[in-house]
Amino acid sequence: QVQLVESGGGLVQTGGSLRLSCTCSRSIISVPLMGWYRQGPGEQRELVANINSDGTTNYVDSVKGRFTISSDAVKNTVYLQMNDLKPEDTAVYYCRMLYWSGDYWGQGTQVTVSS
Repeated sequence: QVQLVESGGGLVQTGGSLRLSCTCSRSIISVPLMGWYRQGPGEQRELVANINSDGTTNYVDSVKGRFTISSDAVKNTVYLQMNDLKPEDTAVYYCRMLYWSGDYWGQGTQVTVSS
């Protein structure tokens, strides 16, 4: 069973920064796809950013230039560096690991941006 443990969420003012971490209980080497999603109050879950096994990244337009996804295979961890945060970034952020053998999600970490 794969477990994902997220951390790094919290309360921050507009313009501030946070770094989310997602540590996986299994090696992330060659994971086809790793990503961060978010779900705001009353909204559907949406993709924020993902990274595939060759390092190609993809971002939702609203975070381009502000957020950066990265991974560390030694630590089995994927990160989301979030800069210049805005109130509309307030949401629960979820980590996802899509292995060939299964699709796994973290429990979510709350990010709240105050105006």
